[in-house]
Amino acid sequence: MKKWSVVSLLVIAIMMLGTFAAAPASAAQGADKVRVYVQFAPGAKGNVQNSLNAANAEFHYEFDDLNTFVVSVPVQALNGLQNNPNVVMIEEDVLRFPISVMKSESSAPASAGGQTVPYGVDMVQARDIWDVNRDGNVDSGAPTGAGRKVCIIDSGFYTGHEDLSGINVSGYNGNLPWNVDGDGHGSHVAGTIAAMNNALGVIGVTPGTVQIYVVRVFGDDGAWAYSSTLVDAANRCAAAGANIISMSLGGTLSSNTEKNTFANLFNQGILSIAAAGNDGNTRLSYPASYASVVSVAAIDVNGLVADFSQKNREVDIAAPGVGVLSTVPYIDLSTVSTSNSSFSGGHIEFSARGSASGALVDGGLCDSVGAWSGKVVLCQRGTIAFYDKVINVQNGGGAAAIIYNNVSGGFSGTLGDGNSSTIIGISLSMEDGQALLANSLNTNVTVSSSVTKPASGYEYYDGTSMATPHVSAVAALIWSAKPTATNAQVRDAMYQTAVDLGTAGRDDSYGNGLVQAKAAMDLLLSSGGGGGGSTNMSVADIDASKTLAKASWKATFTVTIKDANGAAVSGAVVNGTVNGSTNVSCTTGSNGQCSVTASAKNTVASISYSVTNVSATGYTYNAAGNSDPDGDSNGTSISIAK
Repeated sequence: MKKWSVVSLLVIAIMMLGTFAAAPASAAQGADKVRVYVQFAPGAKGNVQNSLNAANAEFHYEFDDLNTFVVSVPVQALNGLQNNPNVVMIEEDVLRFPISVMKSESSAPASAGGQTVPYGVDMVQARDIWDVNRDGNVDSGAPTGAGRKVCIIDSGFYTGHEDLSGINVSGYNGNLPWNVDGDGHGSHVAGTIAAMNNALGVIGVTPGTVQIYVVRVFGDDGAWAYSSTLVDAANRCAAAGANIISMSLGGTLSSNTEKNTFANLFNQGILSIAAAGNDGNTRLSYPASYASVVSVAAIDVNGLVADFSQKNREVDIAAPGVGVLSTVPYIDLSTVSTSNSSFSGGHIEFSARGSASGALVDGGLCDSVGAWSGKVVLCQRGTIAFYDKVINVQNGGGAAAIIYNNVSGGFSGTLGDGNSSTIIGISLSMEDGQALLANSLNTNVTVSSSVTKPASGYEYYDGTSMATPHVSAVAALIWSAKPTATNAQVRDAMYQTAVDLGTAGRDDSYGNGLVQAKAAMDLLLSSGGGGGGSTNMSVADIDASKTLAKASWKATFTVTIKDANGAAVSGAVVNGTVNGSTNVSCTTGSNGQCSVTASAKNTVASISYSVTNVSATGYTYNAAGNSDPDGDSNGTSISIAK
């Protein structure tokens, strides 16, 4: 993606305001302001800061390592900033969201009596490392993730949870305290990574032994944050000594500043892992789609990719993300009680909560209003929407609506955004609904639905948000077996030993396949986990940026080299030409990237760059595989205008 330092006021204003108009109103910091990154030239911080103050800018962050301010500025001030020779780049501070989760079709226990091993723990081979004989005890001397630190950037961490108590956890107290989680997203992620090995609830991929650091960027409403908020959070993870950053979040727009941040963190030895996204299409999500970040897809218990999981060229690996049971900071309990039985179900989202009693009647499909005054009405799923069923019962005078499934098992239901009801609506499995039909019609039943928070609860969730912590925990687990390994070696060991799923070889749905802890650890211990793998390598991205001076300007071209498994190739010599004649070269670092710079007089309108060859020991350059996810080049050549 090109980094623009000189663009017209009209273009940047349209770009910014057009984007923010689709976001919540407060995202634009007022109708006349836009929130942007402003990168300044080395040594020019004071000059640019003075210019921003003169423009009545509101400062949010200063990232000195990136020579960048994050500010909200009046739209009319952009014209002056773009003409400031000390300003290198202005780009939008895009939005980041928690990757949405869906309550699974499975039913969650209100209080998990005894400890359950979620299916994902064994699917990723975690217990094959630390509980080989399956006796429930951690094997003596087994790697457990101890000595590694995972930083979770999310909605917080409920320290009062019975299954998270005892974990070595700390966090950053910014505007949002890290040890509070009114949403539940972050606590669910944390449970998958590190729920304690005790007689309660669930157990994590690491059995309560890995260190956790929490940076909270989402409030109790689970609303959006900014890219700059994520950059700040990631830097705080690094400052806290994190080895791994786990991010079940993302957004559809890339950011050069954010991309550079994660590349820098990779070069510092940190492994960043993020959710591929839940839109069920081929669109890229960021930060997952940056070369320095591992992108995680979601699969179900049968190893099939979830229909909601993003499928694109940047997906690196897959992990369990459907029906994942983990810790949440609340207990959501919906029941139907008869004189001799009790049935647990789910709350129909946006319907009322509380308790109601009445004679149970059969409403069939509840596709019309009946004479149900004071009755609890049993409705079969199908034909019309859940909202219509509940409202028909409400309009018929019913005290509560019970919707049971028309196929085996339970389900999660909703009235839909913006809808509500004054009566309780709950869902039941087909089996429980049929049992009520057979045994309890015309008898008095009680329907109850309540949420208690904060509390030590457990829920089944679906999402790439749930897959991501499996991979983060596996990385910590195998890294603890060989603390001297590099982040690249840990990542490559996971890629090379993943169980191939879907199309043979790496594909857009599963990446390299299902992550396998034991196999990856064995490779890491035996061969270092780096090198090997596919011998083909190609250009995975070319970016261009520019800096202007009074009499000349320069362009910087950054090339990313990856192997066929999507792993960055270190030590690759990239040969190329500038403007078709001048030969240049650079050598990739551990993140697979290197840069070349070319200068020209201000009379030169553009500078072009082309890759002519790539060489590295043990690899073969496959030019036919060159690509560019940003779409600003063909993977081999790029041009940037002054």
